[in-house]
Amino acid sequence: MTARLRLFPGSIHPDSIRSGTRLDRYRLQSRLGEGGFATVYSAYDQLERCHVAIKIPDARYVSNTQSMDDLRREVDIMASLEHPGVLPLHDARVIDGLFVMVFPLGIETLADRMMRRMSRATAMVMIYQMVDAVAYAHSHEVLHRDLKPENFILFDDNEIRLTDFGLARIEHGCYDDSASGTLGYIAPEQAMGRPAYHSDVFSLGLIIYRMLAGELPEYPFQPPLPGFNKLRRGVSRDFVALVRKAIDPVPSKRFRTAVAMHRALKKIAHPLSGKGDRERFRTSAKRQLNRAA
Repeated sequence: MTARLRLFPGSIHPDSIRSGTRLDRYRLQSRLGEGGFATVYSAYDQLERCHVAIKIPDARYVSNTQSMDDLRREVDIMASLEHPGVLPLHDARVIDGLFVMVFPLGIETLADRMMRRMSRATAMVMIYQMVDAVAYAHSHEVLHRDLKPENFILFDDNEIRLTDFGLARIEHGCYDDSASGTLGYIAPEQAMGRPAYHSDVFSLGLIIYRMLAGELPEYPFQPPLPGFNKLRRGVSRDFVALVRKAIDPVPSKRFRTAVAMHRALKKIAHPLSGKGDRERFRTSAKRQLNRAA
């Protein structure tokens, strides 16, 4: 379904939103999370008879003309991306005075999943999907600018999808001279208002590092990086080299785009060194490929 932004006046006050609130065909059930610009709820779609996630931007944010332009851009970008690794946007409109964006409801975020022990095989299945999704966005000239574990949503069987393109931009090879992103995952040049594709590569590399090492190195990096020995455990030297290249502080030494990173990842014959992990990864990856076909 292609999402379209439709505006019409309404009557629900943002402070009155709670469990049981009905927004047209959607009945809100619980609050899933809250950020600086929006709140996400689980809801029940009474027409399609399925559970969904609904993102409602803060009313003060929506009331700003520039912010509405940003929302329109987010809707346009997400509606243009069709890929198994990108969370699809099912609906986007103003209902009873509230702007809502509707998505499939996942199980949890990658940030939630990383709070529990994760096997190397499971992590690698997710990593391949994540790199593929960002590479797809880059191939369509979309620069995400806010890659972090909270913006990857997990579904059954370790399926993972990229979401939240609120800071995304269509890349035209020029800088917007404004800082954006999330502390801890933002590339140094992006923090200085010079984001580019290799900035997304840096953020993605740090997510992968944390998934495998259990720790997030802080910029400026000082060797030895925290958790580096754990990162190397059970993965090939080629894969470790790929991660190190992705998080190089010097932009020109990184992969230029996630497309190049994805290409290099596919050339690694055995990303996992353990025979059992390799077999589990191969089996899981085959299921992902069959589902995407």
